[in-house]
Amino acid sequence: MTVVGARPQFVKIAPLSRALRRHVREILVHTGQHYDRDMSDAFFAELRIPRPDIHLGVGSGSHGRMTALILERLEAAMLARKPDVVIVIGDTNSTLAAALSAAKLQIPVAHVEAGLRSFDMRMPEEINRRIADHVSALLLCPTTDAVRNLRAEGITKGVHLVGDVMMDAVLQNLARVRRLRSPTAHAPKSYYLATIHRQENVDDEGRLRAILGVLQGASRPVLLPMHPRTRERLRRLRITLGGAIEILPPQPYLGMLRLLGDARGLLTDSGGLQKEAFIVGTPCLTMRDATEWVETLRGGANRLVGADAAKIARGLGAIEKLPRHRPASSLYGGGRASGRIARLVSRFARGR
Repeated sequence: MTVVGARPQFVKIAPLSRALRRHVREILVHTGQHYDRDMSDAFFAELRIPRPDIHLGVGSGSHGRMTALILERLEAAMLARKPDVVIVIGDTNSTLAAALSAAKLQIPVAHVEAGLRSFDMRMPEEINRRIADHVSALLLCPTTDAVRNLRAEGITKGVHLVGDVMMDAVLQNLARVRRLRSPTAHAPKSYYLATIHRQENVDDEGRLRAILGVLQGASRPVLLPMHPRTRERLRRLRITLGGAIEILPPQPYLGMLRLLGDARGLLTDSGGLQKEAFIVGTPCLTMRDATEWVETLRGGANRLVGADAAKIARGLGAIEKLPRHRPASSLYGGGRASGRIARLVSRFARGR
C-alpha cells in the first residue's frame, strides 16, 4: 500500500508506482490532503499516474484535524486490505498519519526520503519525517547525508542508499518538457520564478510582507504561481501584489519544470523545488532558515536567505553574477532510485 496526499508526492509516485507494479501488487491510496484540480487531478492525468484504489477525501484543515482524519480512515483501509508493507513518501501530514497507522497495526513501514534533516523543529515537516523514520522498517535514503543522519540517531537496520525518485521523475520527463510550449511569453533567463506556501512564511505576516516587498521591487519580472493557501492568506490580510510580481495560477508539473528550467533564478520555500532547481541547473534562493537538502548549498547553487529582505536582495545580486551551475547527475542516483526501491520492497515483502 502506497500512501500519497500532496503535490510533491504525486510527482514522486509517477516513476515509483511504475517500478513497483513490475514487482508487487500496489494499492494506491490518496488521502485528499491536496484535493483541488490544480493541486491533484491535473498531476495524475499529466504524469499518467494510476487511478487511486482508495481516496480518503480528507481535504484541508489544521494539522491536528487532518492527521486525525487520515489516521482514522487509513486504519480502516489497512484492516480491510491487509497490506504486507506500507510505503510513505517525504514529510507531509499524510506521511506521518500513514506511518503511525501502519506501525500501530504492526504493518512494516517503508519510508522513501528517509534520513533528511533540517534540524529545525519549528517546521512541521521536520517532526513528520523524524517520527516516520523511527517507526520504519525500511529506510530508503536519497543521499549519503541522509544515511549519516540516521546513524547519528542510532538507526542502522533496514537503511538503504537508493537515490532520489524526484531525480527519476525529472529525467523521465525532460524530453516532454522541452517540447512543451512555455507557460509565459517572457524570454528564457529574463525572469525569476518564485513560490511561497510554507506555514513559517505564509502564517507570519511580518515574514510574508518582507518577502513580497523584495519580490515586488526586483529588477526582473517575478513569476509567482499562486498556491491556494497563500491566495487565501493574502485575501485575509488585504495584500495587493504589484511591481515586478506577475501572478500565475498553480502550474502542472511539466509546465512548472519548463518555467524552472528557463528562469534566471528561483526564490522558494519549497523543499522539492530547491532540489529540482539543483537538478536542472537553476540558481536558487531558499526563503527558509534551514533546509533538509543540505547538498544543494555546496558550491553556492542554493543559498539560505530566510525572510530577511536584505539577504534576499543580496542573493538576487549574487544570482545575476553567477553562471548557471552544471545540472546534478549522479548525486541523486542517476534516475535509478525507483527501480532500487521496488526491488527492495519486493524482497522485503516476500521475506515476510
